[in-house]
Amino acid sequence: MAASSVLPPTSSFLSDKQKDVGFSSFCTQPSFPCSAQVSKKMVSKKVVSVMTPQQSERKPSTTGAVKTGMTMTEKIFARASEKSQLIPGENVWVNVDILMTHDVCGPGSIGIFKKEFGKNAKVWDREKIVIIPDHYIFTADERANRNVDILRDFCNEQDIKYFYDIKDLGNFKANPDYKGVCHVALAQEGHCRPGEVLLGTDSHTCTAGAFGQFATGIGNTDAGFVLGTGKLLLKVPPTLRFVMDGEMPDYLLAKDLILQIIGEISVAGATYKAMEFVGSTVESLTMEERMTLCNMVVEAGGKNGIVPADSTTFKYLEDKTSLPYEPVYSDGQARFLQEYRIDVSKLEPLVAKPHSPDNRALARECKDVKIDRVYIGSCTGGKTEDFMAAAKLFHASGKKVKVPTFLVPATQKVWMDVYSLPVPGAGGKTCSQIFEEAGCDTPASPSCGACLGGPRDTYARMNEAQVCVSTTNRNFPGRMGHKEGQIYLASPYTAAASALTGFVTDPRDFLQ
Repeated sequence: MAASSVLPPTSSFLSDKQKDVGFSSFCTQPSFPCSAQVSKKMVSKKVVSVMTPQQSERKPSTTGAVKTGMTMTEKIFARASEKSQLIPGENVWVNVDILMTHDVCGPGSIGIFKKEFGKNAKVWDREKIVIIPDHYIFTADERANRNVDILRDFCNEQDIKYFYDIKDLGNFKANPDYKGVCHVALAQEGHCRPGEVLLGTDSHTCTAGAFGQFATGIGNTDAGFVLGTGKLLLKVPPTLRFVMDGEMPDYLLAKDLILQIIGEISVAGATYKAMEFVGSTVESLTMEERMTLCNMVVEAGGKNGIVPADSTTFKYLEDKTSLPYEPVYSDGQARFLQEYRIDVSKLEPLVAKPHSPDNRALARECKDVKIDRVYIGSCTGGKTEDFMAAAKLFHASGKKVKVPTFLVPATQKVWMDVYSLPVPGAGGKTCSQIFEEAGCDTPASPSCGACLGGPRDTYARMNEAQVCVSTTNRNFPGRMGHKEGQIYLASPYTAAASALTGFVTDPRDFLQ
């Protein structure tokens, strides 16, 4: 494959050395021996013309081998399609290890499955399908409630092993099977394993790439097909590699890292590309922080995000799954479409201003932006460690919030952690105690909450044109409810700091 030099992206997060040397860009599309353009008259089937491009000379191999190095994503595709070698651009039938769906897309996927395979058809594997109600749960909306009923009927009919049901909407704790946000629940319940293929009817399914697996969102039609066959035709994506080194400042979180990257490459910068995260900084991240990193690759257009599995991954999985798994790692000679090197030690706390995740700005540059509310929750920013971070900052400040601050734990387990785990350095106090002292709203029932608006009675939904600092993942017009609302995406540190001042605030004001 021919290599060509391209100009490096210019940003303060790139080291001077990297700016000098530039990046390498590799053409990874397959070359076909010929292409035909066939013209036909309306009636005649006679071939009028065939165009064959000039053939380039093929030189003999100097090593005697034809195999080339593959990236992690390419290796997972190869294994799942039973191929020995793959390159970006190839279309292959992939065997799926896990299919996840939820209350928003599940009914549609089930409808397509029944239409195409028959009303009495059986799913391909009842133990490889995970169904998680989580989006529109705690609402009086009849259609939203009906969606969960459709899931329940289907799971009973198909004897689905992993259905995390909820029946009592008045008290989520009365539903032992109910989990909450699907992407966090998948990890907590042991459905994420290195080297596997996980597909879900939700764009943030890419979160699971933190475990060294291929995970991506698919549509209802594709999900209906997977329900019946366990397979899907997928194109092998090329890979962008992000090498992050340097000591992580104690005022930064993974949310700042991914906002920096999205701001650098734009919301279309990784369209149908794998985003592989490596380097000493990534290795130092916890599993939940790695999940945050991979969670928002779709906001850059990415097909999937992926982090090499290591001792941190294996330790997390010890009490989560008993199924065997086999990690894969990129070869030393693997071809990357482009490589970015990031000195994390030079980064500052960031926000994404309305109305796009790539509208990057330093938090300190937005200190004059008055806000009306703060929201801490979602698959991106509603995990245990996200609430621990917010509580740490609240405790360090000793102050009370100046705007309504809504807390929505992602899952039932996270909710329990908020009420039971002591916050380090807080004298044994739990997150819930610190939140109460700071004047926050009482932690709500675990779900996706107001991240994507939802029915009008959804907790913390933006029903007025307000300004919100949020730990969620998207800030498009109407995303959290009101179409004129303004959303500033931020880390839990920055969200908590902003709650204390009533303005977008750099967390260093309270952490240093």
